[in-house]
Amino acid sequence: MSIPPDASAIETSALRRQRLSWLNGLATAARGRQRMAALCICASGGLLIVQAAAIAWLIQAVLVEHRPLADATPVLLGLLLVLGVRALLGSATQAAAGDVADTARLTLRERVYRGLLGRGPLWLRQQRSGELGELMLAHADAVESYYAGYQPVRVEVVVVPLLILLAVAWVDWVVALILLFTAPLVPFFMMLVGWGAEAAGRAQLGELARMSGHFADRIKGLGLLRLYGRGEAELEGVAAAAEGVRERTMKVLRIAFLSSTVLEFFASVSVAMVALYLGLSYLGLMSLHAQVPTLGAGMFCLLLAPEFYAPLRRLAAHYHDRANALGAAAEVERLLGELPAAADNGAAAAPPPRAPELLEAHAPPVVVRDLVLRPLGASHDVVQQLSFQIDAGQRLALVGPSGSGKSTLLEALAGWLPPRSGSIVLRPGLEVGYAGQRPYLFHGTIADNLRLADPGASDARLRAVAEAAQVMRFAGHLPQGLDTVIGERGFGLSGGEARRIGLARLLLRDPQVLLLDEPTAFLDPDTEAALLQTLAAFARDRAVVIATHSETAMRWADTRLTLSASGHAQPAGEPA
Repeated sequence: MSIPPDASAIETSALRRQRLSWLNGLATAARGRQRMAALCICASGGLLIVQAAAIAWLIQAVLVEHRPLADATPVLLGLLLVLGVRALLGSATQAAAGDVADTARLTLRERVYRGLLGRGPLWLRQQRSGELGELMLAHADAVESYYAGYQPVRVEVVVVPLLILLAVAWVDWVVALILLFTAPLVPFFMMLVGWGAEAAGRAQLGELARMSGHFADRIKGLGLLRLYGRGEAELEGVAAAAEGVRERTMKVLRIAFLSSTVLEFFASVSVAMVALYLGLSYLGLMSLHAQVPTLGAGMFCLLLAPEFYAPLRRLAAHYHDRANALGAAAEVERLLGELPAAADNGAAAAPPPRAPELLEAHAPPVVVRDLVLRPLGASHDVVQQLSFQIDAGQRLALVGPSGSGKSTLLEALAGWLPPRSGSIVLRPGLEVGYAGQRPYLFHGTIADNLRLADPGASDARLRAVAEAAQVMRFAGHLPQGLDTVIGERGFGLSGGEARRIGLARLLLRDPQVLLLDEPTAFLDPDTEAALLQTLAAFARDRAVVIATHSETAMRWADTRLTLSASGHAQPAGEPA
């Protein structure tokens, strides 16, 4: 089937409308402030006509009619009042637009953050954290400029030039015709330049996100790069990425300055045409009226002529904010696969807890039927047609060679990996906790990392779970104990120590089903035995599923499920 030549343009136009609609929906919570900003900027534009009329009347009265200053005093005081009110309206417009921009920026960050959480840990592992971080930094700033700069001016350009045109037409219809026929030149060239500015802005934001991801990855692996002597080569890579950002930024600035120059030129030419017409009329070289306009009428038109184009010039200047915001929306869509929508309050609200029915109360916590699993990015299934159940208080050991799907099965039980077929049925209200092989530890104290599971946990409870997970075996020898600061990703800890902190964090959460991936790896026999003993006491009446290669852990479990490299499993229930 052939694609029409203009199909791509239609698709691009549809995408642009969709992204604009999404951008405009970010400030839904601040509609009142948005209306206030629009009202203030339009009122200021209306007072601009009064200001020009007062100045023109003063010039006519003082320079032409030679009236006494006493006659001009009320008008002069009125002019000062108008100037003061317009200054207040300008400040109110900026404050209201700033509030709207802050709301839109916060909404963008909330939606992106919710979208990242919704994709789960497995998807996040495949992404570059620096690139995702830019979604809530530079991209949010682009949306802020869109609301603080472009949106108020867009309202102004619709209302204020029309008011000025009507006022000028009431005084001199020729000047009104000049303004009317020259006005379309500004938006026409603005659209031509705006298409290029949008593409350049999107490329610049994409390059900035890629450089951020590249730089963040190199910072994380700095020790490895130094170990293999790749420091100088990576410095060149960072310099090349920075040069790419510089080139994209300069391209955006070139377009911005070029468009501003072109638009200023046409606006200046249009004002010059008005001045030329009035000058020739006063010299008697052009007569399109029954009588020559007064000096006051000419000054009124001449004062409003540049103000007629001023909103159009401001719109052209802020049109790049719109282009950058559209580029930011396109980058969000590219990285997340879609534009994150607003949260559905009705759907997001958790249903009220209900007491389990008699059948549910005695049902197994977890029932797995004909399960088929494939890890993200893999080309084949690692678990095929697997069926078993987990009872309350059961200790199930998942055993098998590396690559047989033990970790994949735990991730599916935790809800991270959707099955390709089959089902995992959880008892209603069941809480499942997962401690993986590489728990993420943040920069901060050990206690801070533990309290992620329960920020309100007391020091006594924190110490109890640390004792149960054998964290105190090494933390007790540290100068500050659990208040010792560790680096990001557990820098300064061994692999076994990091896993024990992850296990303690899980125990603090106190779920009904514990999923543990190699919790005793890298532990000496004494520590392993102590850990299993305290875990048995701490997890009494709770189901524990443990993936392990340790014979000691296998003997600790009361049930063993053996997974094979072919993806099949021996039925659960064999005595360990």
